[in-house]
Amino acid sequence: MIELEGVPELIDPVMVAAFEGWNDAGDAASTAVAHLDKEWKGEVFAALDAEDYYDFQVNRPTVWMDGGVRKITWPTTRLSVVRVGGDKPRDLVLVRGIEPSMRWRSFCNELLGFAHELGVELVVILGALLGDTPHTRPVPISGTTSDADVARRMDLEETKYEGPTGIVGVLQEACTHAGVPAVSLWAAVPHYVSQPPNPKATLALLNRLEDLIDVRIPLGELPEDARAWQVGVDQLAAEDSEVAEYVQTLEEARDTAELPEASGEAIAREFERYLRRRDGGGPPGGHATESGEGQAYRRDTPGGRAKPPKPPKPSTDDEDPPED
Repeated sequence: MIELEGVPELIDPVMVAAFEGWNDAGDAASTAVAHLDKEWKGEVFAALDAEDYYDFQVNRPTVWMDGGVRKITWPTTRLSVVRVGGDKPRDLVLVRGIEPSMRWRSFCNELLGFAHELGVELVVILGALLGDTPHTRPVPISGTTSDADVARRMDLEETKYEGPTGIVGVLQEACTHAGVPAVSLWAAVPHYVSQPPNPKATLALLNRLEDLIDVRIPLGELPEDARAWQVGVDQLAAEDSEVAEYVQTLEEARDTAELPEASGEAIAREFERYLRRRDGGGPPGGHATESGEGQAYRRDTPGGRAKPPKPPKPSTDDEDPPED
């Protein structure tokens, strides 16, 4: 039995989850949930028992000092709750942790137990994967679900993926079998600049989440960080002619693939999204597109960023993402 003392009755709750590890290229997904928790001052109400799910030789605990007293923080998954105000207030149950090392089915069942007790109406799982996408273009975000009804209702893709999967895919399937509507949102991170952080991918995930659950997300400095990240990668790519040539190849392939989408219907759809986001002055903290484009902006590149590795020769056949 799960005890949730101190948690008030929630309003139209949505569970938003992300897990560090294989499903989290550039730390984009886990950083998105951390951003929500920080901006809305989430209060942790539960943590899963680390002994049940983690191999401490893989994910080691950390020791730290608290007023001269040594303490240990164990790797685990924590749940917090935040209330989103406005004309239509609703609550978010935020799940953030590390992909478990073992007992994945029990792990998912425990999270679903919390979802049931809290009356969660929808589970949204964020992920990020490495892909052949240029850093100079808007971050591709794919929304998938295993439920045909949810796919039709929310205009999402019904996943057809076959292959290795991570905790994102397992949790989504567990939700489907339990009758809980579940969606996964995936950001594609350029494989040639995969080291974290990737604020541009994080921003893209939050923008898509905002559309999906109809809330206004305060973005703080994230749009500026996304623009600074792109400026930094531009500078690094310009220093290596081979990388610059490869990026140009990706740009051409991306632009060619998107030409059929530049229809009147697609443009109207994007314009409607633009108006929704800016209705009433826009969300607190400002808003930016996934591409990080807008006003001219330069900012010092974060120090210590590694140079992008030499890219492989572009492949003519794209591999399916190991999403779910």
